[in-house]
Amino acid sequence: MSRSIQSVLCAVLTVLALSADAQDKAAAPVAATAPAVQSVNIQDVKPDASDAPGYADQTNAERSKVQPGNNAPMWRDVGKGVAGYSSLPKETAPEAGVLIQPFVQYPGSRVTNAGEAWRQVRNQWLIPYGGSLLLIVAGAIAVFFWRKGAIAMHGKPTGREIERFTPFERSAHWANAIAFVVLAISGLTMAFGKFVLQPIIGDTLFGWLTYLLKNAHNFAGPLFAVSLVVVFVTFLKDNMPRQGDLNWLLKGGGILSGHEVPSHRFNAGEKLVFWGGVFFLGAVVVASGFVLDKIVPGLIYERGTMQVAHMVHAVATVLMMAMFMGHIYIGTIGMEGAYKAMKTGYVDETWAKEHHELWHADIQAGKIPAHRSPEAPGSTAQA
Repeated sequence: MSRSIQSVLCAVLTVLALSADAQDKAAAPVAATAPAVQSVNIQDVKPDASDAPGYADQTNAERSKVQPGNNAPMWRDVGKGVAGYSSLPKETAPEAGVLIQPFVQYPGSRVTNAGEAWRQVRNQWLIPYGGSLLLIVAGAIAVFFWRKGAIAMHGKPTGREIERFTPFERSAHWANAIAFVVLAISGLTMAFGKFVLQPIIGDTLFGWLTYLLKNAHNFAGPLFAVSLVVVFVTFLKDNMPRQGDLNWLLKGGGILSGHEVPSHRFNAGEKLVFWGGVFFLGAVVVASGFVLDKIVPGLIYERGTMQVAHMVHAVATVLMMAMFMGHIYIGTIGMEGAYKAMKTGYVDETWAKEHHELWHADIQAGKIPAHRSPEAPGSTAQA
């Protein structure tokens, strides 16, 4: 009896198997044109789904019907800079839904996404060439000082002093100079510190140092901007181009020959620093810095805006520092009596005659007062 039951069961199973095989063969042409889901596990999904027409153009929803777990369309859109959904307000986070920026080509970069392009410009151009320029200028100044020394007065001091800078002019200059030094030190540390300081002082101390200097940089920036405007307005009159400036430039001020070219209160070299460094580069540095500080009203602060502002800011600040390094050298150890002029406001009559002969002549002729402050510094104030 049991053998009969077993025979019946075998016959039934055989019929069902043949029926299923016939159905699979009948449905084969349809499956070739529209692959069906093989499994919910992406590891088990068969590759023949990629043979379907329009496979490469499928949306993420369409792809999930034939290859569950394959989110390639979504990540392809992410790589193109397509914005997704974000609950953050658009006015405060305009690109919160954008994970990867679209492709661009910044000057000096390859055609790639904007974040990578900015990184290439910074690491392959701004850091190596900017650092090299500053080192070259510093080296040139050091060699010049080693070979020539400080520019000394040839004549003996007369004891009669002329007021070169009023207290207000010195205050404006020192406020600007102090802010510049803070910005320069903090900026150099943030840009080059990981190559120079971090290997020496370690990660922890370097992290705290850069955090402190970053905040100092942000606070000193507005002070530098305001003092820069005050300096520009204060010294504008005496920095206007005048006859003799071109001759001074052509002869390099006579620094190499040892015979200085006559000049007015400010020579042509100082005027180049004023117009090129204070006015032009100063305006570029301040404007780009305000963008980086996010204090420009009405501006949409996207990553691309900040990247461009940073590149402009970096180029302008490196050029400004290179230019001001020469100015700082001459105003401190490079010329005898120059630092005293900005410290006390007064220079000896011999100094004025040797370094700014036309300015001294105008004072002797009575065209310019020898002392402009209400109170003279005692007996030494007589010119």
